[in-house]
Amino acid sequence: MIAKLKFEVASHVREEEHELFPKLAATLPPEKLDELGRLVRRARETAPTRPHPMLPSTPPAHRLLVPGAGLVDRVRDLLRTTTH
Repeated sequence: MIAKLKFEVASHVREEEHELFPKLAATLPPEKLDELGRLVRRARETAPTRPHPMLPSTPPAHRLLVPGAGLVDRVRDLLRTTTH
């Protein structure tokens, strides 16, 4: 099961690096690529760091609740690292 997961993740990464990212780079001007990079970094800052299967997956509730879950996760992560 772990081997299958590793294979799937590696396949996904290869597809992004060798197919999707080069297509984006060939299609979009550098300013748009920079903007996308900023948006991805901002989304990572608020995204949860652990699974939350009970959270809604569709707007508008998703847009309201997921950043809060991400904040709670980051506080828990911080407390865990400072107490160990």
